Amino acid sequence: MFRFHEVKAGVLQVSELSIPAKAITCIIGESGSGKTTLLRLLNVLDNPEEGEIWFDGVSLNEVNPVEWRRKAVMVPQSPVMFKGTVEDNLQVGRRFAGQPAATQEQMMQALFLFSLDKELSQAADNLSGGEKQRLALARAVLMEPFVLLLDEPTSALDEATADTLMQRLSAYTRERNVTVVMITHSRTIAQTYADFTVEVKNGIPHMNGGLQHARNG
Repeated sequence: MFRFHEVKAGVLQVSELSIPAKAITCIIGESGSGKTTLLRLLNVLDNPEEGEIWFDGVSLNEVNPVEWRRKAVMVPQSPVMFKGTVEDNLQVGRRFAGQPAATQEQMMQALFLFSLDKELSQAADNLSGGEKQRLALARAVLMEPFVLLLDEPTSALDEATADTLMQRLSAYTRERNVTVVMITHSRTIAQTYADFTVEVKNGIPHMNGGLQHARNG
């Protein structure tokens, strides 16, 4: 699990906070409350001004940031797309993770997981915002991470597509014991799919549990 102790970073102030492993934790709260800062701390993109964060007993101050990001993969709300095809964008994640090239079957399964019905040869530049978001999610799971850090992964999707995506993501992460920490503006998604929620108010996170049913029953 992630554990925060007396952490201060920008507007974020965390006395004590534990985020369980092998579960989906949704982060909710108003804009500017510190949600993205919290996610960036977990990816070691930002460092706390004070305090310390651990994952499974290892201080994030002590990890190699590049090595950490190969296994704790973050997908921002506006993900980076690389020049080239859908396949090029999927394979770049595998290369960054130091893994062999993905097979065509692996890539098609990743696209299906996120309801992206596109040819591998299609130019990534021609995708819509929502399609680019889903391609970035497919790229992330192909890296085979043990932690997924997601910033508004359904923000560019309609309600039906978002629900399908979350159903599949929930099943995928449960099967593989992946820890998911995701920011969402949708309380419906948090109530339906989260094992735990963290509501950030004025920079202070408050943990709640037991809101989610699909993964537990």
